[in-house]
Amino acid sequence: METLFLDKIITGDDAIVWQDDALYLLDQRLLPAGVQFIRLTNAKQTADAIRDMVVRGAPAIGITAAYGVVLSVMQHSDRWREALQSDVDLLAAARPTAVNLFWALRRMQQLANEITDDNAAAVLLREAQLIHQQDIAANRRMGELGAALIQQPTCVITHCNAGALATGGYGTALGVIRAGFAQGSIKHVYADETRPWLQGTRLTAWELHQDNIPVSVIADVAAAATMARGDIGWVIVGSDRIAANGDVANKIGTYQLAIAARYHGVKFMVAAPISTIDPDAASGADIPVEERDPEEVLSCGGHRVGAEGVTAWNPVFDVTPAELVDAIVTERGVVEAPNSEKMAELLSESGQRN
Repeated sequence: METLFLDKIITGDDAIVWQDDALYLLDQRLLPAGVQFIRLTNAKQTADAIRDMVVRGAPAIGITAAYGVVLSVMQHSDRWREALQSDVDLLAAARPTAVNLFWALRRMQQLANEITDDNAAAVLLREAQLIHQQDIAANRRMGELGAALIQQPTCVITHCNAGALATGGYGTALGVIRAGFAQGSIKHVYADETRPWLQGTRLTAWELHQDNIPVSVIADVAAAATMARGDIGWVIVGSDRIAANGDVANKIGTYQLAIAARYHGVKFMVAAPISTIDPDAASGADIPVEERDPEEVLSCGGHRVGAEGVTAWNPVFDVTPAELVDAIVTERGVVEAPNSEKMAELLSESGQRN
């Protein structure tokens, strides 16, 4: 695994790049202080990059995993069929909650099983690139649909990062925000800091600032107080997995944000591609929630702030019940006040398995 440093300022749309038979990932752990790409040439490196948070965000993880399948085939050449399953298992184990990871791997595996010629790497590369391009197009469509729900100029709160960095480009929640700002319905964005990785501070604010969208970072614990001032109309977030009944798994802290929004009369919107919906998860109780090293909570910027001997619980995600969600926005349509019946109808109309 090699690292490349860039002097130029880039946008989040450049975060996943295929070039010269290798995958380049913008190392999101270093933003906004430094712009560094990591060059990946095999599936193990790709799985490590996903697990170690070089890349994060459910759609971006899925796209990266698809390219990881291509790297596996290229690495093993004539014996790629024998090696592929173990490499797919390695990629699948990298992050358990983001369903887009498993969706992309299934799609790549199904195509691999159909390949009969000797040009497997080229065929699979075209599919990975198609997944990447389709995600960008889906984000732009979600941006249009989500922005249309915002009826009058308002301020919004977002949590974690669901922008170009978390997707193939443009973003899910930030796609809605970008479209809303362009049409004049979003005046200002409040970005939760998002402990313990500070994605809101480091990534979301960075993306919005690059687009000249007014943004203020707030501590996670300040969200309810911000709503109480009366100028917040919507909370807009992404998702890593949506259950069949409309329950939403997203970055830890989303659930309490939804509760505060309901109390203050603030609308709550989830923007995510159709691939984020998991019809096999009947409710949020069926969604596996990843837990990470307690030291991530007990430390900040590489320095321990917790007292020695103290432990921590560090869930990466929480589940927001469907009854707290006003709208789920996908590229195939909007589900308002989601429930099992409405989600099943969306999946059926989209040709997804129900």
